[in-house]
Amino acid sequence: MISSIRLLSFSAVFSLGAVLNAADNPFIGRWALTIPNGGAGWLGVEEKGGALSSSILWGGGSVVPTASTKMEGGTLIVTREQKNKEGKLSAIETITAKVEGDVLKLTTSKKNDAGKEVGQPAEFAGKRIPDVPPAPDLSKVKFGAQIQLLNGKDLAGWRLLKEADNGWSVVDGVLQNRVTKEKGKHFGNLRTDAEFEDFNLKTEVRTPEGSNSGIYLRGIYEVQIMESFGKPLDSHHMGALYSRITPGVNAEKPAGEWQTLDITLVDRHLTVILNGKTIIDNQPVLGCTGGAMSSDEFKPGPIYLQGDHTNVDYRNMLLRPVVK
Repeated sequence: MISSIRLLSFSAVFSLGAVLNAADNPFIGRWALTIPNGGAGWLGVEEKGGALSSSILWGGGSVVPTASTKMEGGTLIVTREQKNKEGKLSAIETITAKVEGDVLKLTTSKKNDAGKEVGQPAEFAGKRIPDVPPAPDLSKVKFGAQIQLLNGKDLAGWRLLKEADNGWSVVDGVLQNRVTKEKGKHFGNLRTDAEFEDFNLKTEVRTPEGSNSGIYLRGIYEVQIMESFGKPLDSHHMGALYSRITPGVNAEKPAGEWQTLDITLVDRHLTVILNGKTIIDNQPVLGCTGGAMSSDEFKPGPIYLQGDHTNVDYRNMLLRPVVK
């Protein structure tokens, strides 16, 4: 996923006097957000060396550091900077939050680079995310019968996530997405009708030069699909959990070659084996990724394939659900 929204800000401004110790601060932790437009968001707040810091996910794109995080009385105040395509500051958004148990009540307001209010303040909500459990012993996990998600003939069992131009079709047994860059064209993501909880998913993928797609697990966590052969390790490259977990080793094949993916999601822990090499080894997942259907990590969801960016091919997609 490559977001057109640029929220990068790596400076931190801290209010030391009002910072509470971690044990006394009810805001510290990870929060699943439902942002004002109904999209999925995430906020992580932590205390280091007597100062607060935070990172945020706002709908699409990456998890990024905020510009400042502070406490005033019983209110958390977080600011994030928005930049235009030239990298210049275009707006500063201020998010204030009150906590009631495991629920956040938040308000956001925005000013442009001249300090003028932009739009109207908006209210939204967040919910505390429980701690990730210990890593499961995958040798003891029981998987059910294999489900073939692609029949090699047509799109039966799949539908567009929402109304959009459809670039998906099945040709010679291959599920392919073909995107044309034309004004007014907006190509759609493809999801399974069925929904799943924890599972093992095996598939093959072929990435043309410059290809950029993704496999969303339960519609929440994106395993990045990208033509990144020969590039440095990065949380935005092939097989990564987008912007969250960087692969431990490079295992990509060159553009145009079929590649194998073996993905296991159990108890909010992710394992990814790319072309026979384990690149993510039973690592904890700390929250949703950009483009998630929901920030709720505790309900079933579909497999969905990102189709709004570029061409990509899939075949032989097999899923085995965890049997509890």
